[in-house]
Amino acid sequence: AVDESELLTVPDGWKEPAFTREDNPKGLLEESSFATLFPKYREAYLKECWPLVQKALGEHYVNTALDLIEGSMTVTTTKKTFDPYAIIRARDLIKLLARSVPFEQAVRILQDDVACDIIKIGSLVRKRDTFIKRRARLLGPKGSTLKALELLTNCYIMVQGNTVSALGPFSGLKEVRKVVLDTMKNIHPIYNIKTLMIKRELAKDPELRTQSWERFLPKFKRKNLKKRKEPKKKNTKKEYTPFPPPQPESQIDKELASGEYFLKERQKKRKKMEEIKAKQADAIKRRQEERNKAFIPPKEKPVVKTKKASTEKKIDIEAIKEKVKNAKKKKLGALPEEEVKLKMAADEKKKKKK
Repeated sequence: AVDESELLTVPDGWKEPAFTREDNPKGLLEESSFATLFPKYREAYLKECWPLVQKALGEHYVNTALDLIEGSMTVTTTKKTFDPYAIIRARDLIKLLARSVPFEQAVRILQDDVACDIIKIGSLVRKRDTFIKRRARLLGPKGSTLKALELLTNCYIMVQGNTVSALGPFSGLKEVRKVVLDTMKNIHPIYNIKTLMIKRELAKDPELRTQSWERFLPKFKRKNLKKRKEPKKKNTKKEYTPFPPPQPESQIDKELASGEYFLKERQKKRKKMEEIKAKQADAIKRRQEERNKAFIPPKEKPVVKTKKASTEKKIDIEAIKEKVKNAKKKKLGALPEEEVKLKMAADEKKKKKK
C-alpha cells in the first residue's frame, strides 16, 4: 500500500530524461518555419550576436536567417532535425531577441527545464501617463522591485516598451505573470513579493506540503483613500404640492406696497440720494474704525509683585559659642598663644647657650 500524497509529489532532484536521436531516428516528415519582426534599434545588436545564434541552433539542426532589409528573423527545420520541439524553442529564442533580451539569457530557452512568457501590458491601462507610472512601479527605485521578484521566482525579467519578457522555470513564470497583471490593475507589487517570501519559507517544511497555506498568507484589504467631496450647497427637495407656487411680486407692486409709486420724480430722486449718502457714511465710518485700530495700544499684562525674601533670620548664639570652643580644642592651622610663647622662650635659651 502506497500513500496517495507520495504518488502526487515529484521526488526531489528528479529530472525528465533528455530527448535524443534514438527516440526519433527517422526525423521529421515536414519542414516547419517561424518568422518574427524586430525593431530598428535591435539591428546592430542582432548583427553582432547572429553567429552565436546560428551556432546554438545549429546544434539542434535548425537553420536561421536574418533579413535586415525587411527587419525579420526566420528559423526552419532541416532533414537532420530529430527533436520536434526544437523549432518551438527556436521560435521563442528569436522572439526574446526581438524584445531586447540579451543573447546570454535568451539562449537558456534551449534547455529542457526553462520556458519563457511574453506578457503584453500595453492594452491593460487606458491612459498613457497611468501606464508609464505603473510600469515604473513594477521596476521599483533603481530596479530593486524587479530584482527582488527575480530572486524569488528564479526568472529573468525584462521590461521593454509594451511587453514584459520572463525566462525561467514554469512555476516562476506563473508567479511573474500574476504580479505583472496585478501591478497593471493598481495592486502594488510589494504585496505579492511578501506573499512569495512567505511561500518560499513554507516550502522548506516537508510537513506543510500537503496542507493549505491560506492561514499563513497575509490578507490585504483595499482602502478607498479618495472620498467624495460633499458639495457646499446641498439642494433639499421640497414637499410635493399640487398647487403652483405664488406669482412673484413685480416692481410696481412693491412700490405700491411701500407708497413710493405715488411720489413725484423729485421726491424719488431725493430719497435715492439719501440712501446713497447713508451707505457712504457707513462705509467711511467702518474705514475710519479700521484705521484707528492701529493706534489703539495693546492691553498690558498686570505686573506681578515678587515677594522679597526675608533677610531676618534668628541667630542661635549658643550654637556659635559651641563651634568656637570645638575649634580651639582642635590643633588645626595656627597654634594657640600659650604654646607660641613657650616655643619662643625655648628658642632664646638655645641661642644664649651657643
